[in-house]
Amino acid sequence: MSELSPQSNLRAVRVLGIDPGLNRTGYSIIERSARGAVLREGGVIRSTKDLPLAERVHELAIGLREVITEMKPTVMAIEQVFSHVAHPKTAILMAHARGVILLTAAEAKLPVIHYTPTQIKKLLTGNGQANKEQMQHAVQHELRLKKLLEPNDVADASAVALCHYHSVKHVLADVQSQIES
Repeated sequence: MSELSPQSNLRAVRVLGIDPGLNRTGYSIIERSARGAVLREGGVIRSTKDLPLAERVHELAIGLREVITEMKPTVMAIEQVFSHVAHPKTAILMAHARGVILLTAAEAKLPVIHYTPTQIKKLLTGNGQANKEQMQHAVQHELRLKKLLEPNDVADASAVALCHYHSVKHVLADVQSQIES
């Protein structure tokens, strides 16, 4: 697995967006088409709360392997997680989930690109401090959906995938304009 900048994978056509979580990891497959971004699949990979931590992260790995094997993404975009002083345990548990997600991507030789929540919000709404509702509406609009994506984990994963989709789209436009010059 390589850690890439958005510019490194110009031909990415199928983006696996990940909203990491230990209880629930949201995922979304966004594909490039002539009409723009298209949602191919979205869902949630769950772990069993009563199991020991090692078994819970194993459940996440199994679920993610299934998604990768079935959907064959060309790149993974994942949200970076920052710790809050008020919730250090949450950040540690989230780090366990991110670790197994990154390991699973590495096993599949799937390039991974990391985006901060602020980057994702700014790219989709123009406001790096957008709230959940604004983000859900932006995702609905971008994917031309009749209703908001549910649950939030899928909408958040779709936002991450769309962030990469648009980052690569802008790079492709810049490359095209340089070629034409």
